[in-house]
Amino acid sequence: MRGLSASKYHPLDIFDVAVFESSVMNEIGMIPEIIVRYRSTYFSHIFSGGYSAGYYAYKWSEVLDADAYQAFVETGDIFDKETATSFRKNILEKGDTEDAMDLYVRFRGKKPNSDALLIKRGLK
Repeated sequence: MRGLSASKYHPLDIFDVAVFESSVMNEIGMIPEIIVRYRSTYFSHIFSGGYSAGYYAYKWSEVLDADAYQAFVETGDIFDKETATSFRKNILEKGDTEDAMDLYVRFRGKKPNSDALLIKRGLK
């Protein structure tokens, strides 16, 4: 929701969610003929019933994916054989034989961070 302060949508704020969503749709130019399929409250299941840990795992896997891909980008050749071999030997071949973070650091040379994912999503 570009241009809107994230602090405007916090569980402790008192406001009308429908009014907020309508203002966002107007701001981005959504025409009323296009029915919004997923309202913000649709995602409430993420924060209740134990699903939040699983959802976090999805996000963490996206961080790992983007960061690992960035290792290839940094070589200037996304098909770089040396990087691919390092990925295969340090992660795929090792499986669950060592701590996952140790394997990743051995491949990447550093711990993963969210920068590549944020860039991929246009947020950085």
